[in-house]
Amino acid sequence: MTENRKTRKSSAGADPVIPDKLYFRIGEVARLCRLPAYVLRFWETEFPQLKPVKSGTGQRMYRQRDVENVLRIKKLLYDQGFTIAGARQHLKGEAKSAQPQSGLPFPKKTTDAQLKKVRQGLQEILGILSPRRK
Repeated sequence: MTENRKTRKSSAGADPVIPDKLYFRIGEVARLCRLPAYVLRFWETEFPQLKPVKSGTGQRMYRQRDVENVLRIKKLLYDQGFTIAGARQHLKGEAKSAQPQSGLPFPKKTTDAQLKKVRQGLQEILGILSPRRK
């Protein structure tokens, strides 16, 4: 019987492929993530990262990012053994440690000659794109 459990666990361990859609209903997310819908609704109250929008009829509409967060939370809780509070802290720490995007390497000072060159290039592009008058 232990062997059967191991096989089940390893086959269920693979991350599901998330279809390329804008929105998913709670039932679809539950099937994708192999979780009951009530667990998803509970996790919404526990994890600020899960914020599905609601349609006009009150249906929860999960975005791709929400589904990815559900899978991440599931992995933390079920596979790595975190408590809900521990998983919440871990996700908060991940968000803080994310590197801020660096600025573009623009030159510090721009001269009038450089600006004239850029302006001239833009005018040439505009001339190419604008319809020709006869």
